[in-house]
Amino acid sequence: MYHNPVLLKETVDGLNIKPDGVYVDVTFGGGGHSREILDRLGVNGRLYAFDQDLDALANAIDDDRFVLINENFRYVKRFLRFHGVKEVDGVLADFGVSSHQFDVAERGFSTRFEAKLDMRMNQQNELSAYHVVNEYDEERLRLVFSQYGELRPAAAMARLIVERRQDKPIVTSEELKAVLKKFLPPRHENKILAQIYQAIRIEVNQEIEALKEFLLQTPEILKQGGRLSFISYHSLEDRLVKRFIRNGLFEGEPERDMFGNFEVPLKKINGLIVPTKEEIKKNNRARSAKLRIAEKL
Repeated sequence: MYHNPVLLKETVDGLNIKPDGVYVDVTFGGGGHSREILDRLGVNGRLYAFDQDLDALANAIDDDRFVLINENFRYVKRFLRFHGVKEVDGVLADFGVSSHQFDVAERGFSTRFEAKLDMRMNQQNELSAYHVVNEYDEERLRLVFSQYGELRPAAAMARLIVERRQDKPIVTSEELKAVLKKFLPPRHENKILAQIYQAIRIEVNQEIEALKEFLLQTPEILKQGGRLSFISYHSLEDRLVKRFIRNGLFEGEPERDMFGNFEVPLKKINGLIVPTKEEIKKNNRARSAKLRIAEKL
């Protein structure tokens, strides 16, 4: 299976589907969420999907109501306008890495396989994990590990990488593990490696910048009463989504109106939704998923 969709029913339920509505799935992947949306749409409904990974195009759905756009969701407004769409009734996003990307060894996303340092979601992009590890200076590497991996020894890791790569480039995941072996105690090796990989992957794909750009566009493309239904997998993503739903901002507080009330574009629908124990048992990758739903005021 290309990707086992997480919180499938809950995420699509959160959109409050109208049979003749227009919806966007900005993380198409294997198409699981998109197929569920299409099942709930009538003949006049429309679904636009985005995915920057060329591999996802093989999963395109043969349906006159469906359009798949091979672009990063940070350009959602631009490409919806290109297709003549100014406003939609709902936007779904399942952030993070697909099962397919994790399971194809040569993509370099998984700690389970030896592979060349890559981690590009869009394989046409020039920046790869190899460039981050071998070409970033020590301070920039430290910031990547600290900000995106929340790794305490970020400075020491960056320093050691810069020292070791002077002898020869660090080309594969196993070579990177060997360089950082002193920071990988057996009991915590997998956890720390996951943090290291996460940090590099986020930098390679500019995930935080793309997420911020995308979130800022959502109130513009949503109709009044339209819904957002977003799944996040790590605290950096979830924090941004939570703050944006609450304040319409990533930092600080929104402006107040003449009555002293905060002016915000969205309202939270229900509380935080997480997978059941049964779903996690069936799909271990669901364990860190957090679903937040919002509606445009």
